[in-house]
Amino acid sequence: MSRYFSDKYKKLVPYVPGEQPKDRRYIKLNTNESPFPPSPLAQEMARRAADGLNLYSDPRCRDLVKAAAEHFGIDKDEILFTNGSDEILNFAFMAFCDADHPAVFPDITYGFYPVFADINSVPYETVPLNDDFTIDVEAFIGVDRTVFIANPNAPTGLALPLADIERIVASNPGNVVVIDEAYVDFGGESAVELIHKYDNLLVTQTFSKSRSMAGARLGFGIGCKELISDLNAVKYSINPYNVNSVTAAAGIGSFKDDEYFKSCCKAVSDTREWTADSLRALGFTVLDSKANFVFASSPEIGGKELYSRLRERGVLVRHFDAPRIREYNRITIGSPEQMRALIGTIKTILEDIR
Repeated sequence: MSRYFSDKYKKLVPYVPGEQPKDRRYIKLNTNESPFPPSPLAQEMARRAADGLNLYSDPRCRDLVKAAAEHFGIDKDEILFTNGSDEILNFAFMAFCDADHPAVFPDITYGFYPVFADINSVPYETVPLNDDFTIDVEAFIGVDRTVFIANPNAPTGLALPLADIERIVASNPGNVVVIDEAYVDFGGESAVELIHKYDNLLVTQTFSKSRSMAGARLGFGIGCKELISDLNAVKYSINPYNVNSVTAAAGIGSFKDDEYFKSCCKAVSDTREWTADSLRALGFTVLDSKANFVFASSPEIGGKELYSRLRERGVLVRHFDAPRIREYNRITIGSPEQMRALIGTIKTILEDIR
């Protein structure tokens, strides 16, 4: 770092995104992208919107908000669109956390939470997952902190039932509870319906996974109008034009093409179950994922070694070095052809080490 770098950031440990190598062609199962292209209607609307790129985008995203409000059955002032769900999560740390309102989240979860806390000088605590990697719900009951929970969780893929989410929200009336639903469309239960019952609930989602728009960078938060007003105060203090015109148009097309969205989610979920069964048949432990990935470990080969051997053979998965999960790999669900290639490659690796 340079000698000009602010002291307040010198100890910052940045989030490490999944690798995007360009040295060769890989079967890319490491960043939870969709194996499908965006909806044809989303693509067409994006192309049309490109004609107007000489003008600023609508900072209020009015047409996109209208489409979303109709889709979710909410009011237009109960949703805020952002540059990916990472931005809405960062806004939440900025708006609802400080020295008097520290954050709390599981110790094994989305790796950006501690980064957002650190960069915003927010004190935080982590709650260990249970031995089976489920979230310890009781530890979040009446915790008197700003709560961040990914549901389904990452990288485990395990989901809490809606009743447990409601217990957490109801027991923390003095603090905001943020439920990060990046993967909810693959089998989880959304908490959006609870926003009219609890004014301390913020639900965040993304277009990156189930709507095949990772490259477009579009996310959003849903909550009562007062929470959304708070988040807008942060947004308009940083970047009013945070969602570009092409992305907003693609988002509208995605909402209008709901059958395509549902068919892609079902296809991914079906392939996930086939993949999990195939891995279990090879002796793997595979958690009961409700996301577009599986979390798996083998008694025959360590997590890091399997990751390395797969990479050598042109298959990318995600490995984490944290002590409790270092024997596992997170494997994105790709196309059926990609997953058959993965299983075939793993069989070859296991045969080689036996």
